[in-house]
Amino acid sequence: MNTVTVLRLRILPDPILREKAKKVGILQLKDPLSMKKFSEDMIETMHAEEGVGLAANQVGALQKVAVIQLPEWEEALVLINPEIVKQEGEREIEEGCLSIPGYRGLVKRSERVRARARGLDGKVIRINADELLAQALEHEIDHLNGVLYIDRLVSPDSLWKVTRPEEGEDEPEAPHLSAGEGDEEPHPSAEGPAFIGEDAQLAAALPGTSHGAE
Repeated sequence: MNTVTVLRLRILPDPILREKAKKVGILQLKDPLSMKKFSEDMIETMHAEEGVGLAANQVGALQKVAVIQLPEWEEALVLINPEIVKQEGEREIEEGCLSIPGYRGLVKRSERVRARARGLDGKVIRINADELLAQALEHEIDHLNGVLYIDRLVSPDSLWKVTRPEEGEDEPEAPHLSAGEGDEEPHPSAEGPAFIGEDAQLAAALPGTSHGAE
């Protein structure tokens, strides 16, 4: 009986989040059981963290593997060696990340994307996406290239800290892209960008500082 495992989520400033994942080779694709077990563990971890997407380096593996499951989907999509092949338009959208808990920001994303990957059966998958799926694809593929959403901020001031709602206040509903659905206003409990200087680790990881990203 196969059992799934919730993997340890890597949190910034873990350096693996800034490393580029390696392409999954032909021999690995010919070992479907191993890849299937790893993808099932990723999906279980994504569910445990209440996310809609997860990239392999977020759980400590430098393989080009990502999983995505939108709220209305019954099953997760497993993407091996995913890449964006076309982008159209530009939008500003709210986003967060499981690997940077407690923060959200306004980022620049494409309106529509075309992506290509392989499935667990080794066959090519082609995806034309907009809205949340386009955002999730860009977010997860960025992860696999060592890029975080804080590198895509509209401006340094467009990042804020999110605090827990007061007792009796409803929890804001915002599914995570490894984490965060956009097209929504910041929750009233969000604090402004003044917190950044108080968080040395996050401040050091912001664009324009020395964090080692390409």
